[in-house]
Amino acid sequence: MVSPERLDGLQRGFARLLETYGVAAADAYPLFDRLVAAHAEPHRHYHTLEHVGEVLRVAGRLAQSPAVALAVWFHDAVYAPTRSDNEDRSADLAVRELTALGLDPATVTAVAALVRATAHLGAGEPPADAEARALLDADLAILGAAPARYDRYAADIRREYAHVPGVQYARGRVAVLDRFLARPRLYFDARMVLEGDGLARANLAAERGRLVAELAADSAESPAL
Repeated sequence: MVSPERLDGLQRGFARLLETYGVAAADAYPLFDRLVAAHAEPHRHYHTLEHVGEVLRVAGRLAQSPAVALAVWFHDAVYAPTRSDNEDRSADLAVRELTALGLDPATVTAVAALVRATAHLGAGEPPADAEARALLDADLAILGAAPARYDRYAADIRREYAHVPGVQYARGRVAVLDRFLARPRLYFDARMVLEGDGLARANLAAERGRLVAELAADSAESPAL
């Protein structure tokens, strides 16, 4: 839940961001309202405005880039846990909305490419583009959060996948955690590596351990065939 004060601050920041592209605040506010509504959909528990705010803060440290900030706003604008093309659909939305506001085609293309990069398909290989590296680090900063915040993140992800049965979810989530743990580096920026890599790996391993224990308990309770 984002407080009214925080929401007001996000709105002002969004208007200032689009002002750098020559968009008047009066034209920026309706898009802000649509993005807020998208991030408040009832099936969202982690991919909310809180996540946007957290990613914006980290991205601001790593890259003073309006394009990265715009990509943060759009990277989860379309989010359905039952689909695998959310990043592509979010990028398409960014193209439509930013084009309608009159942003130049090069900026629109760059923002859409950054949004698509948040699918994290690179298996830990650093993107050639510095802005993409900053955005991916910011998006995954939650992995290196304090354990209590990470645990809330993990619980919120589980709530978003409430439609998936327990054993199936645990197996799928373990596979996701294993892919992250197998990466030679979780972050690209040296500051993120220093501040977050060790804690991120500890958080991932702790969640994995809990899920493996759940699977073992379920297996023990299942009747033999």
